[in-house]
Amino acid sequence: MSTDNESENRTTRITRKGQVTIPKALREEFGLEEGDELRWEKTDDGIRVRKATGSAGRGMLVDEDVSEEKREEMAAEMEAEIREKRRSEWQP
Repeated sequence: MSTDNESENRTTRITRKGQVTIPKALREEFGLEEGDELRWEKTDDGIRVRKATGSAGRGMLVDEDVSEEKREEMAAEMEAEIREKRRSEWQP
C-alpha cells in the first residue's frame, strides 16, 4: 500500500444494504474494476479486504506440458472475457 497518508486514512460509510464505496485512489492503485471480486478476511486486528484472484484454479483445464507463459496468457484472456461479460450483464 502507498505510504501516502491521505490514501491510507480514507473513510467511507456503510449503506443500509451493507454496501461500501472504495475510494477512487485505492481502486486505481490496486487495479480494482467493476465486476472484480473482493475477499473479506477476519483477522485479530479486524477485517482485511483483498482482491480475489483466479490463480488458484489456473491450469486445471490445460495439458501439463503447456508453458507457464502460455497458461498466464490464456488466464488473462479468460479473465478479460469474464470481466466483459460481467460488465455487459451488470445492472445498477
